[in-house]
Amino acid sequence: MSEQPIVHTERVDDVPLLLAHMQRLGLPTILDTHFPAHGNHQGLSLGWMVLVWLAHMLSRADHRLNRVRPWADQLQTTLNAVLPTALRPTDLTDDRLADVLHALSDDAAWAACEGALNQHILRVYDLTPSTVRVDSTTASGYWEVTEDGLFQFGHSKDHRPDLPQVKVMLATLDPLGMPVAVDVVPGQRSDDPLYLPIINRVRASLGRTGLLYVGDSKLGPVDTRAHIHHAGDAYLCPLGKLQVPAAVVDALITQALAAESLLRISRPDADGQPVVDEHGQVVIHAEAWETSVELTASVEGEAVTWTERRIVVRSPALQARQQQALERRLADAEADLADLLVARRGKVRPTTPDEAETAIAAILERHAVGGLLDVALTATAHPRTIRAYRGQPAREETTYTLAVTSTRVEAAITAAVARLGWRVYATNRPVAELDTTQVVLAYRDQYLVEHPMGRLKGAPLSLSPVYLSRDEHVTGLVRLLTIAVRVLSLLEYGIRRNLAEAPQEKPLHGLYAGQPNRTTRRPTAERVLEAFRNLTLTVVALPNQVIRHLTPLTTLQQRLLALAGLEDTCYLRLVAHSSEPPQEISER
Repeated sequence: MSEQPIVHTERVDDVPLLLAHMQRLGLPTILDTHFPAHGNHQGLSLGWMVLVWLAHMLSRADHRLNRVRPWADQLQTTLNAVLPTALRPTDLTDDRLADVLHALSDDAAWAACEGALNQHILRVYDLTPSTVRVDSTTASGYWEVTEDGLFQFGHSKDHRPDLPQVKVMLATLDPLGMPVAVDVVPGQRSDDPLYLPIINRVRASLGRTGLLYVGDSKLGPVDTRAHIHHAGDAYLCPLGKLQVPAAVVDALITQALAAESLLRISRPDADGQPVVDEHGQVVIHAEAWETSVELTASVEGEAVTWTERRIVVRSPALQARQQQALERRLADAEADLADLLVARRGKVRPTTPDEAETAIAAILERHAVGGLLDVALTATAHPRTIRAYRGQPAREETTYTLAVTSTRVEAAITAAVARLGWRVYATNRPVAELDTTQVVLAYRDQYLVEHPMGRLKGAPLSLSPVYLSRDEHVTGLVRLLTIAVRVLSLLEYGIRRNLAEAPQEKPLHGLYAGQPNRTTRRPTAERVLEAFRNLTLTVVALPNQVIRHLTPLTTLQQRLLALAGLEDTCYLRLVAHSSEPPQEISER
């Protein structure tokens, strides 16, 4: 009787695409160069272990160490078609992956590796960096706090102040939103002193100056701005109350309002077209006025003087929100004033004009509407004589009938509304290189750094909650995850750039479940990977041969591979790969 065939299936999905994409980025070579294996090491090198781990992480949205080995066991044909040596049972164990994290935690080796990776990416994608965005986030975990550990209690951006956390400082490159540097520090550290170290590392990693660093108000301390200017770079950030006093901001707003006209700025949509409202009018997203000041600060004992541009910007959307808040405060103040003299059980009411004036002042201060309401207090005195009684002498007593009315001061309210919605931006980049409109739009693109942070903390990387407890493992994991963010950012950027540079190319359709006719020229990396779901490799082992069959690639999948700069051979080689003898399949 003939021997029964052995059938083995593998859900390859997006794994071949990810492996080919990461090989194009040179990940195995760069990692192995900077993290060489021990002389007695056997099996996959660190670079190739990272490649497989990242493929699992991005394909299965899971970075846990104990999930990698079982997953790889089910994809041996797919992985062995790429790996330089066949996957061994001792590869990808928890201990091996923990060793990877320990190696990545080495600061000096990581800095050199990060720089080499950045330089390689700039060459492969022909990028000319000009703008870097810097921001921080936190990741919490269920661990005990130690005196010198990474996990500490601090201001939580996860809204979990009850959990210890680590802080992650991230620098990303425009327009990719790709990380170029990352720092992992204890969770109680404040943000302000973390900007200069990561900026210095970006400067060394990219090997150039003249970059524009964009950040929030924590980039704004004058010492930080002075160091950036002294190093030959530029900065752009809003100035907070710690950088410019309220009186200075108020004076700048007064000058802006007194200007003959404000520069009206409209932000284009994703396709570069003006945004219009329902009436066909171009939507104005900001109004701006600009001035400049001379600043002097000390940098390493040297006096540095420079001209700083200050752009006073009013956002109509922010103004509308603040106006609604002002309207609520006015309404609440009017309600409290109307209720001030109402008698109610357990309620203490003012009984004299002095008590009433004190209560009125407290209401106006509590709701921050001083000068916006005209409050009139009417007091009618009722003197009377109280006769002597049981040894108490006769005395005069005055009671009052009180009435409170309030009227809105419309002129003051109108003036207050005109001063809402303003922020002050600062930059040292000359107008010839970055005009007022470009300043406003550049800062409004700050969401570009929020996107990689969202990927870092959400699906598919899911940094929070942190399951690891050893500091060096946490540091290594964060650095590994930033490599994964690079992989996603570059895949997305490559496809979008090729679509934008070829207007004759039709938009992509078929990426949105339930919306087969919906098209896009700006697909996300997550949707691109989703488009490769349900690709299956079937391996049939017969007595004398092995037959392989792969689910045929759709037109959309073939087009996505071409736009990503990859050949369909990354999938087709799975059926051409014939190094596996039939008996190895039967042993699984």
